[in-house]
Amino acid sequence: MLYYVTLSKSVCMNILGNILWLLLGGLEIGLLYYLAGLLMCCTIVGIPFGLQLFKFGTYSFWPFGHRFVDDSGQSGCVSTVLNILWILLGWWEIALCHLFFAVVLCITIVGIPFAKIHFRIAVASAFPFGKIIK
Repeated sequence: MLYYVTLSKSVCMNILGNILWLLLGGLEIGLLYYLAGLLMCCTIVGIPFGLQLFKFGTYSFWPFGHRFVDDSGQSGCVSTVLNILWILLGWWEIALCHLFFAVVLCITIVGIPFAKIHFRIAVASAFPFGKIIK
């Protein structure tokens, strides 16, 4: 007996988008985030920052069909303090890099879906604490 799997159009587009994303640089971005996260986790002080980099790495592998949302359980003063430390320690450069790539990709019509992903990562990487991937 044969079973046919039917996928909705949006699921098929998400799968296709994720495959193209991985082939066109998403794999490298995700691996670099994981490498930076591992380096940050070598120190006890850097563990919270390394965990945020792991979050970006996970999102960088499969961005289509997922998004960053505010975590209602972690939106307290600890997240605010860690976000301020994130900016003061220079991690805001991640947001600028993704913003640059998004602007470059917006030049072509084909690059607009990938530019949207870079814009999402740029916004989330400006203040990453208190956000989760859904």
